[in-house]
Amino acid sequence: MTTEATPDVLDKLIGTVPGSGLDHLRHERPVTRLNIQASYEALFAVGDQGGVSQSERTALALFVTQLHSEASGAAHYDALLREQSGGAALAEATMRQAQAAITTGPYGAYPAGPLSVEDVAGPVFNVEGADRDVLGPRLSALLAHAHLLVFHPRDATSAALAALQKAGWATPEIVTLSQIVAFLSFQIRAAHGLRLLNA
Repeated sequence: MTTEATPDVLDKLIGTVPGSGLDHLRHERPVTRLNIQASYEALFAVGDQGGVSQSERTALALFVTQLHSEASGAAHYDALLREQSGGAALAEATMRQAQAAITTGPYGAYPAGPLSVEDVAGPVFNVEGADRDVLGPRLSALLAHAHLLVFHPRDATSAALAALQKAGWATPEIVTLSQIVAFLSFQIRAAHGLRLLNA
């Protein structure tokens, strides 16, 4: 693959300059590069699928990237969300909630045993106030769950999944949402690593 190939989402997030050393480095793994872009397009560049709307998927991405203080990713998903019908209000509410939800972590409790000495209590996030009306019960529950996955991974129990189901998320939809969070975790870390290589 040549360095003249169309920039992918990671190129856009890290500001890859065509012909640069970073550009050449990225093209040394063409299959990986294509798979990253294919995953991104399957999750975000298509309309409603599997019961999860495009705006729900994009709002989730905006929230997660903001929780990670990934400015370029948050700007990307913010712009993508605002292009969708009703997206501006969702983007503004999501950004406000993300700002209120940012913490450090990881928090959580291990099952009783030797690792319990490493238990760390931390804030539990829920969407409150007028933004809950804007986001609706499904998206509000989704953002609370995403916060759990980012900052309380040890506490992601069956009870947490039940809370999503109570808010109207079906099991196949929850699988899709989990795939999105996993992809975003990879995307954020890959962007960070590539920026370090380019420093």
